[in-house]
Amino acid sequence: MKQRITPRHTVHAPGRIIGSSRRIFREIDPAGPLLLLLFALAAAALHAGGSSDQGPQADTGPAAAEGPAAAPGAYTPLVSPLPDRSGKPIEEWGIDNGETVISHTFSSFSNPMYPPDFPHFDYVNPDAPQGGTLRLAAQGTYDSFHMYGRRGDWHPFMGSFYDTLMTSSTDEIDALYPLIAERIEYAKDFSYVIFHIDPRARFQDGEPVTAEDAVFSFNKFFNEGVPQFANAYSTVKSVEAVERLKVRFDLDEPSRERIAALTALRILPRQFWQDRDFSEPLQEVPLGSGAWTVADYRMGSFILFEQIDDYWAADLPVSRGIGNFKYYRLDFYKDESVMLEAFKAGDYDFRGEGVAKNWAAQYEGPLFSSGALIKAPFADPSPPPLQVTVFNTSRDLFRDYRVRRALSYAMDFEWMNENLFYDQYTRNRSYFQNTDYEARGLPSPEELAILEPIRDQLPPEVFTDAYQPPVSDGSGSIRAEIRKALELLEEAGWSLEDGVLRSDETGEPFEFEFIIRSPSTERVVLPLQENLKKMGITMSIALIDSTQYIERLRDGEFDMLSGASSPFLYPSEGMNIRWRSDFIDSTWNTPRVTDPAVDYLVDGIIANQENKEALIHWGRAFDRVVQWRHYYIFNWHLPLFRTAHVDKFGKPDLWPRYGSGAQAWAYWWLDEEKLEALPDNLR
Repeated sequence: MKQRITPRHTVHAPGRIIGSSRRIFREIDPAGPLLLLLFALAAAALHAGGSSDQGPQADTGPAAAEGPAAAPGAYTPLVSPLPDRSGKPIEEWGIDNGETVISHTFSSFSNPMYPPDFPHFDYVNPDAPQGGTLRLAAQGTYDSFHMYGRRGDWHPFMGSFYDTLMTSSTDEIDALYPLIAERIEYAKDFSYVIFHIDPRARFQDGEPVTAEDAVFSFNKFFNEGVPQFANAYSTVKSVEAVERLKVRFDLDEPSRERIAALTALRILPRQFWQDRDFSEPLQEVPLGSGAWTVADYRMGSFILFEQIDDYWAADLPVSRGIGNFKYYRLDFYKDESVMLEAFKAGDYDFRGEGVAKNWAAQYEGPLFSSGALIKAPFADPSPPPLQVTVFNTSRDLFRDYRVRRALSYAMDFEWMNENLFYDQYTRNRSYFQNTDYEARGLPSPEELAILEPIRDQLPPEVFTDAYQPPVSDGSGSIRAEIRKALELLEEAGWSLEDGVLRSDETGEPFEFEFIIRSPSTERVVLPLQENLKKMGITMSIALIDSTQYIERLRDGEFDMLSGASSPFLYPSEGMNIRWRSDFIDSTWNTPRVTDPAVDYLVDGIIANQENKEALIHWGRAFDRVVQWRHYYIFNWHLPLFRTAHVDKFGKPDLWPRYGSGAQAWAYWWLDEEKLEALPDNLR
């Protein structure tokens, strides 16, 4: 039996208690291999608040520092070893049933790590004590419990109300294991998939989960959810409940990755949602298919999530040692500085810091001196997230890649790193940073063969120069960079007249707007504004609220903004919705790219998913083209998570290789000995 810790507060629950998901927050990107929690990454990047040197992101999000050493009590776990992929081929991880394979697992790229009888993931403590409260914070507000509607303010945690058919491990990039579906059956040519629903699966009201619920959920998301869902699953030809506990999806084109994407389908209870409009905000706590409920809340102010006692999947291998607290309390703050001061006063338990200046100077005070609060940075062994400044290339101003390249010279990273970031950051330079797919040096013969058919559509530098973002001397004087930028702008039809850059064709000045939604982001954007001014360019900075920001992003109503996503570990089929011209209305195609050359490369990547050697060359060719087309100005990253927390947690010995420091607490538990050493208000 697991030890259960008694919660140290009383819960006052308004109305009936109904549930949500034990899956805390799976940070998976739509361009990655799994597509689990389809919209949660977008939610974290675009909605959850907290400031960062790297643009808007969640307060609990990863923002690492290379410089500071771990303080006493810092978390220094061993990283889980790379999985042994040398065993059976993917198709042999199950029963060969003629035209299909039946298995407990599915992978879109390589061999799974865990066998059918695995007891738990390696990076958890399966015997972790259960219970107690974890207090978290977020910047912003909420007015809806429904993150998949087309309107309303919500928090990404609300995606946890519903479990998925299968779930992932975070020490692999691409393997799925049973959750609501106890096994998966798929055609060897990946033209269809059948999910076998676990007969034990239940909604929070005790009703069994059936194949009809999966059909209902797919249609509800597809017909009434945000448009990105319909885009992502447009290749599904039909969905059918072939038996009470078997749901079949047929694809119009065979695709391993689309099957992986379908494992992320969140199962909705028909009894709750059939008479409700899925596109609208929701002011009542929904019935879910997982382990969590909202026990108490004040709309826009706080939410208290409670783990239900009779979650049917609590002892599944994918659940053991994850989500060990009885309660999660999430308090919302409108002001970032107030939120930081609240942490220093002990008002919440865990914080991920995104601002280097704060990390260097603000994490001090009586609770730090006493050891009740500790700084606990720890290494991030995975490829870094993509942090960029995004051009809206559908704007006439930014259609010419020479213009975009010219503006990249105004990003003086070397000066910013020394003067704003305490020399903590490293410049990003690749879409596939620190992977085998990163383009380095000049194109290989294999890449040249791929690029030759589109040579006349590409910048000549793709073939002649190794890409590197502009590098200054760090002095703050960028005269040489400005000269190069003005040469490019002149080639593109712009001239500097009396200190103002004007179009040779229309005489209009070069002016645009950079939208932000956190005041602290402005300090990162101001140096760019000042350097552009030296080129005769006027960049205004508009601070807008989160709701307006998201609407403008979705509608493409912006000139420039900061963007962030999780790492891109390999060139997946999911790049389709991020880059192809026919997905221009996808929120994930943030730069609004419509480029036949990019379409050609994405098509080649999709066609070579089963040819791993060829995929390396297609991935590098794609990366090289994206680098030189300058859809982004690459920003920066660091291989360490900056976290701080109340010193009351027990932690596993292993850290998952692809885990996020933002959700490190998902594997933690309350340590009774540490609790006894704390004042009552911090327990």
